[in-house]
Amino acid sequence: RRVDALTGRGVLSRAMAALGAYRCIECNREAAELYRDYQRGVLRISICKSCQKPVDKYIEYDPVIILINAILCKAQAYRHILFNTKINIHGKLCIFCLLCEAYLRWLQLQDSTQNIDPDDLIRYAKEWDFYRMFGIASLEQTSFLVGILITLWWIRPEMLKTKSDLILLLKALLLSSYGKLLLIPAVIWEHDYTPLCLAFIKVFVLISNSQAIRVTLNLNRMLPWLAIFFGLVLENGVVCLFQKMGWDV
Repeated sequence: RRVDALTGRGVLSRAMAALGAYRCIECNREAAELYRDYQRGVLRISICKSCQKPVDKYIEYDPVIILINAILCKAQAYRHILFNTKINIHGKLCIFCLLCEAYLRWLQLQDSTQNIDPDDLIRYAKEWDFYRMFGIASLEQTSFLVGILITLWWIRPEMLKTKSDLILLLKALLLSSYGKLLLIPAVIWEHDYTPLCLAFIKVFVLISNSQAIRVTLNLNRMLPWLAIFFGLVLENGVVCLFQKMGWDV
């Protein structure tokens, strides 16, 4: 099973090795390869020259185990996903999370403005409300990300000196927002404690974002939280602006 798992990643391994994109999941040092193929089915996981540990033990793990470790916010799992795999679902994941958030807000808005009139105009107005909530959620998410990037650039400008660094950080932040998918069961199993569930989901997403920043830029624990704080400040500023405009967010 171990041989099959490693062999299935052969093409991706050679492509990423050519780009020098590997990282040791333990010490975050660059690595030339994840494993070495000795032919005839003989494969051996590479050992990091810095920490003397396997460069990436997760290459022989099942995806479910990797996901569980990511949910537990283990730095090793985050490094495996961000540096040693090629995942391009961050854009689709972001859109889906925004749709979930917009639907939840739209549902709460409908509950506060009950209207049983079947008139087409009323139905079109409700549909427009959903689009409006999606736009507001998108602007809030953008403000949050911009606040984080501005803070990190202001404190440590050398960390985001290239376009690839910026793209990698944005990808990490979008992927680490997967916790917003928990909004779906929160809506399905609606009960009196829904606001408390939403608060827990928000905290979990922020913890994941902090870990993603820390792993991507190899920082201590304090600076990511500082960047997230300013991101939340900017996001709440956008919310206050919408409220002053008379919009229900």
